[in-house]
Amino acid sequence: GTRAAEAIMITDTVSKEVAVRFPLGGKMCKLGGISKGSGMIAPNMATMLCFLTTDAAISPVALKRALTTVTADTFNMLSIDGDTSTNDMVSILANGMAGNTPIESCMGADYEAFVAALYKVCEKLCAIMAKDGEGATKLLECRVSGARSLTDARTVAKSIICSSLVKAAMFGADANWGRVLCAIGYSGADTDPHGVDVSFSSEAGTVHVCEKGAGVEFSEETAKAVLSADEIRIDVTLHDGSAEATAWGCDLTYDYVRINGDYRT
Repeated sequence: GTRAAEAIMITDTVSKEVAVRFPLGGKMCKLGGISKGSGMIAPNMATMLCFLTTDAAISPVALKRALTTVTADTFNMLSIDGDTSTNDMVSILANGMAGNTPIESCMGADYEAFVAALYKVCEKLCAIMAKDGEGATKLLECRVSGARSLTDARTVAKSIICSSLVKAAMFGADANWGRVLCAIGYSGADTDPHGVDVSFSSEAGTVHVCEKGAGVEFSEETAKAVLSADEIRIDVTLHDGSAEATAWGCDLTYDYVRINGDYRT
């Protein structure tokens, strides 16, 4: 009933549901997911539950590979507060009722289409979860490009998203590019800080704040408008290679401390 649903939500403030339809071999397939979680969420998942279902026909081996592949670039790139709990789960069920020719191997156009659909659902769930982080007022999405390797791209993106100073700056609508470079520097990624470009974007526009590792002149008024939106993108270009990655997070607010300071076991 309603009370049971409220108990499951805990500190979540919105329900998290996403679904897509996509063709496989001339048959229309459906894939949907629901998730729960808004705190103690850091790389490698955390206090979250996610249930995905599809009517596509796909073998267990291919289904597991698809979920593992997508999770690496979605749920494992999500952080609310840098704290990882001991409890998390992402599961997927497929009943094959769509009637498509079963996907048996981890290659081919149908498999790639299934992975793309699964990525869309999980990516959207990540964004919803990040925006509903405990005490959060803003969704942060960090896109890193030009990395030497995928590992470096992921490392940099997660380091920025997890930085308490970056998160606090975003809460205060402060275009503090130095905090972004600091997070890149201590991330451990193989990158040259003198080749880093940084910009902030939102529905209010884009402001470029750093080029080749140094600050550039920008309008404080424009920056304030861009960072006052409730969805902010941090774009980082490393100029080391061609790898890229995206991470999701949220700002750090007074309410986060209140929620977790008032919490009792």
